[in-house]
Amino acid sequence: MGANGTSQDFLFQRIKEMMPLEISLVDEISTILNISADSAYRRIRGETPLVLDEVSVLCNHFHISLDQLLEVKTNSLLFENIRVNNQGNTYSQYLSGLVQLVQQIEGFLSKEIIYLTKDIPIFHNFYFLPLIEFRYYFWMKNILRHPDFLDKEFEFEQVPETVVSLSRQLLQSYSKIPSVEIWNTECINSTISQIEFCKDSGLFSSAATIKTVYDALEETILHIQAQSESGIKFMPGDKPEKKKPDFRFFYNRVVLGDNTILVTTDHTKSVYLNYNVLNYLTTKDEEFCKMCNEDLQNLMRKATLISQTSEKQRNIFFGILLTKIQDRKRNL
Repeated sequence: MGANGTSQDFLFQRIKEMMPLEISLVDEISTILNISADSAYRRIRGETPLVLDEVSVLCNHFHISLDQLLEVKTNSLLFENIRVNNQGNTYSQYLSGLVQLVQQIEGFLSKEIIYLTKDIPIFHNFYFLPLIEFRYYFWMKNILRHPDFLDKEFEFEQVPETVVSLSRQLLQSYSKIPSVEIWNTECINSTISQIEFCKDSGLFSSAATIKTVYDALEETILHIQAQSESGIKFMPGDKPEKKKPDFRFFYNRVVLGDNTILVTTDHTKSVYLNYNVLNYLTTKDEEFCKMCNEDLQNLMRKATLISQTSEKQRNIFFGILLTKIQDRKRNL
């Protein structure tokens, strides 16, 4: 069974749009389908029809909806589920996959991430080691319920070096991608609640340990504030480079966010929907991504841009977040 010419042309056009410019479409197709470069070229040119099995392989590999390819009208969407666990996709493997994904986005000539968040975006957890260590401990113990952590109290220096390295690689790659973040004053609440839960459960060895974690959280918020002030992403200890602003930060008082991430690379859009703390669903469905983009653009029009401008609103917003942390520190 062959795909018709129009659908075949559309499929290869979509695949080409998803790939960084430096990667050869012919080489990629020949590798995925295990055919010669000449055979791949004839399929791309439409001289050889794709058979159904080949269409299926390509759609699965590039996460393209077959309904969309065949222009079937349906309310169903194709999502890929990325779920972290203790066996097939461990936390280290999950981080490694995120690093590869973000580095792939970084490799495109044109790219942007729009992040509507109800929590601190995952990338911002990795500026300072004490917060990396606490996040690792909390996620392993309470989200993944790893057997090694079920009866373990929080301690510093129990994070594998590979996890620390991957966390920082992920942050560094994200810091190189132009981004829009849409926050509200509730975004910090879940992190504070997690620290307080561990404190109330007797999982910290001392008040000094809790203070160290809160200090790292406070430094994180201050660093995000500094980036929003300059409109430029940069790492702690560095100064903003003299480059085109690449960080827009919105204070959203309209709706509570739901951790929706829209990635635009060259001519392609992808949506990532985060659920249950670490897991996410992703789709490249063109119509769905278009609707998400419209919703996010509408929300930005109603939110307040506080990067590089609106100093008073920026100070109010970050002041609210910092006060929440400082109140907890005073109660230790």
